Amino acid sequence: MPVATPKQYAEMLDAAQKGGYAYPAINITSLSTISGALKAFADSGSDGIIQVSTGGGKFASGLGINDEAYGAIVLAEACHRLAEKYDILVALHTDHCHPEKVESFLKPLLEASRERIAEGKGPLFQSHMFDGSVVDLDENMKISAELLKECSELDIILEVEAGCVGGEEDGHDTSGLPAEKLYTSPEEMLQVYETLAPIGRFMFAATFGNVHGAYKPGSVKLTPTILKDGQAVVIEKYGQDAEMDLVFHGGSGSDLDDIRETLGYGVIKMNIDTDTQYAFTRPIVNHVCENIEGMLKIDGEVGNKKFYDPRSYIKKGEQGLCDRLKQACDDLLSTGKSIYNK
Repeated sequence: MPVATPKQYAEMLDAAQKGGYAYPAINITSLSTISGALKAFADSGSDGIIQVSTGGGKFASGLGINDEAYGAIVLAEACHRLAEKYDILVALHTDHCHPEKVESFLKPLLEASRERIAEGKGPLFQSHMFDGSVVDLDENMKISAELLKECSELDIILEVEAGCVGGEEDGHDTSGLPAEKLYTSPEEMLQVYETLAPIGRFMFAATFGNVHGAYKPGSVKLTPTILKDGQAVVIEKYGQDAEMDLVFHGGSGSDLDDIRETLGYGVIKMNIDTDTQYAFTRPIVNHVCENIEGMLKIDGEVGNKKFYDPRSYIKKGEQGLCDRLKQACDDLLSTGKSIYNK
């Protein structure tokens, strides 16, 4: 069963932490993006993380349903079935969930996992993200602690965020925030650890100037040493075993040197969405431009079905996404390191 069990997921994260690599976490919205992601991980011999945002869930549910949680469940169930055909492990995760979405998005997904567990299966998702960065840290940690307790009871890991990832993605817009909000302090990292570590396993999206979206080289100023400094404060007080599993948000477009540096500071997961969106769309645009007369019924002509059949160009998008995700596996040093069957 290549969708990881809770035990296998913990082993994946432990292996990445010990081995100095990280997993690409790709946002999916459809069967094609799921299949492209699974093929990329399998081709790379890398385990990985497949995640669904609120917007992705809403899109997947279709115009007639328009339900974030329902669409996320559909995508997750499809992942469980499709992943059976591959010889790597993937974990299923949900991306940014703000406080106002907990009841409508996160709680129904936890209930879906609870139902699966009652049937003798594993949880539907192996981890979820609660993004409490929009409230003060005390309130953030209060909600995070409550959610982590519920997640831990289901063998699910919770990802939290302190500090804000800049930019805009999928309705998550922090572009107007002051610069200092984009950097998590060592004191905040210590507070996160002390609040959550006694409850259960968690991942922590500490921020170090990272932003969502695509930017020209030099526009984004990352300070990865923030992660090192925060980890050092926690480890100094609680020992080496307290090193946290950190998450790099806004990984698209980042310099390889910055990416690799974060791996030495405890990053075991890097979100990639913008780059894979572009990689999916670019070959489709090429297809349209190269075959425009066949795709459109111009001046009374009939077009060419082999060009306007959606399968002819969506499969090219799927391959483009696959190729870009394989590059991410190389960048994060996860290529060839699947723990499946080891």
